[in-house]
Amino acid sequence: MTQHKAVLAFIGLPLLVLPPQTVAAEQDIEVMVVTSSRQAQALVNLAEAVSVIDEDTIKNVSPGHPSELLNRVSGVHVNDLGGEGHMTAIRQPISTGGVYLFLEDGLPTRPTGFFNHNGLYEIDIPNSGRVEVTKGPGSALYGSDAIGGIFNILTPEPTAAFSGKAQAELGSDGWQRGLLSLSSPLNDAHSFYWQLNSTQSDGFREESDYQRLSGNLRLDSELGNHTRLKSLLSFGKVDQSGSSGLSLTDFQQNPARNYYHGDIGARDAQALRLSAELRHQLSDNSELMLTPFFRDNHSDLMPSWMLSYDPVVQHTRFKSYGLLAQYSQHTNNSFNWSAGIDIDYTPASFAEQQISVTQQDGIYTDYALTGRTNYQYDADQTVLSPYAQLQWFASSQLIISLGARYDYFSVDYTDLLDADVPQQVGRSSWLRPPSQKLSYNQLSPKAGVVWKFAANQQLYTNRRHAFRVPSVGQIFRPGSSNDTTALEPVTAVNHELGWRGQSGAIQLDASLYDLTIKDDVVTYIDANSRKVTNAGETSHRGAELMLQWALTDELKLQSSGTVTRQKYEDFQYLFSCFPPVCVPPVNETRNFAGFDVGKAPKQLWQSSLSYQPQAISGLWLELEWQKVGRYFTDETNTYNGHDLWHLRARYPLTDNITLAARLMNITDKTYSTYTSNQVGSSAIEYRPGMPRSVFVSATVNF
Repeated sequence: MTQHKAVLAFIGLPLLVLPPQTVAAEQDIEVMVVTSSRQAQALVNLAEAVSVIDEDTIKNVSPGHPSELLNRVSGVHVNDLGGEGHMTAIRQPISTGGVYLFLEDGLPTRPTGFFNHNGLYEIDIPNSGRVEVTKGPGSALYGSDAIGGIFNILTPEPTAAFSGKAQAELGSDGWQRGLLSLSSPLNDAHSFYWQLNSTQSDGFREESDYQRLSGNLRLDSELGNHTRLKSLLSFGKVDQSGSSGLSLTDFQQNPARNYYHGDIGARDAQALRLSAELRHQLSDNSELMLTPFFRDNHSDLMPSWMLSYDPVVQHTRFKSYGLLAQYSQHTNNSFNWSAGIDIDYTPASFAEQQISVTQQDGIYTDYALTGRTNYQYDADQTVLSPYAQLQWFASSQLIISLGARYDYFSVDYTDLLDADVPQQVGRSSWLRPPSQKLSYNQLSPKAGVVWKFAANQQLYTNRRHAFRVPSVGQIFRPGSSNDTTALEPVTAVNHELGWRGQSGAIQLDASLYDLTIKDDVVTYIDANSRKVTNAGETSHRGAELMLQWALTDELKLQSSGTVTRQKYEDFQYLFSCFPPVCVPPVNETRNFAGFDVGKAPKQLWQSSLSYQPQAISGLWLELEWQKVGRYFTDETNTYNGHDLWHLRARYPLTDNITLAARLMNITDKTYSTYTSNQVGSSAIEYRPGMPRSVFVSATVNF
């Protein structure tokens, strides 16, 4: 099937399946969303593509890695890089780019400028109560990084009576996980929810062990008849060994091999967040929300992608002090509007030490500090972001939404190294910008329309502007790049047309999108000098479909699919290739206008069929299929994609004890979760995915 035919099939299927006639109200399942406005709203009133994963799905999937849960959403691909490491692709290629926003209860887990593509491992997803995924740019409430999408991980609400859960899980390759939670009212005004996640694994590859310890404490308080307070303390610590890419031969013949042994490529990350969300009902129609917050993050990392040409260890520290403030009002049942400001002050420090590495038979085995410090600086960031958005219920069928956000960023950078520390040694450069203060500002307007053309069916369309500021590392850790302090924000414009519908046992959600990204960061050669500038443009177009269908009282089908076309409109970069791979060496600027974007799967598909036999009360079985389509790894090579099958089961042994199991990769498929070439090399590397693995658990509820 050609891509154009596939897109037509996406659009035509809903019209064939769902009749336009009305459906009885008692059949409706009202889905509420909080990400779009920081208040609960019905999904049918929103002009955006949002998917909600409920608590039952999280419990049934019991994800060992974020990808196992999030890849059930149409248009979403999260890969598995080992441990809980990952990269994301939503309307974007698989990359480490800062085009996603990770939230916990609506609060960004990291400040702008400090994006981490592994950011989901800072949130306890297996213990979460709900997950909301917004595809494409977010509402006016969200600024930088919300280009490809937003993940909002929501904590469970405290229970009305004392309750708890203890889950013990064992699995392949030394997998051990314990999940514990307690919830109870403290008195008539206060109640709490406490959770703990302790996980460790040896990994299926050589020397790829992983440990996680995380938890959160939520306290809900009623401070009078009109005031509520939600306090949340979250902590997470991840120790993860390095996992290398493999050559084609090793990938096919020995996928468990790992070129990183010992502490090579390892990372140690810690994240602490504290917030207090105060909501005061000013009247029957208005509310004031104030959320002061604090973050404290530590990261020690040996970047594995730099081992072959610039081995270092990096230490990043930052603390954040901020406030989310919002006033909301409902007027005459016709207008919902809100206005607010986000304030974030983040003092940060970065240090990078040069190391020498030891190799034996192609394996990195050890490292030692050379005594040189390449970088040491402070970068204190201040963000002020006022916004406003309006929702106008023009009629019973028509809803119009308008919004805008203005973001102001200021970064005060101080180089802490002595001026006599050389910035170039031999052919290697570690250029350091002089101490300075940089600022950026960006206006992001948004507009959308919802048309309820029939009962339980809506069409929606939107135009949304989004952007991301250059990261602190891109600007102040330039390596051999020049003029990085002149980088401007990357901008994006998203157009979308969507359809949602429900008819009896069938729910469908389809969308078409056209996302254009401009001023992307590209690298080029000018008079034998390497420069970085904003000069690129890419287009990202696709169709997404999500289906839920109760075939019978016992069988339920859930399916999602995506077809994409991602192209370079104006894009160039510096290509370098050195002996022995390239003789003579190549060092040239290449322009790929009209080419497909690399690492952008043409298709993503997922389907799961669940079975709950009435003859065996409580038994739940699920068979899942996942497909990642082919994509270009670079300008000359292609990864052909893969198909995976998984099986899950749950059974309540008693009223309080539940047994569960999951068999992942049933066919023991050898596949790559990320296929690419390393910096400065045309050789393709493969990241092997998890082989056939089994996990069993017992859960005690009390």
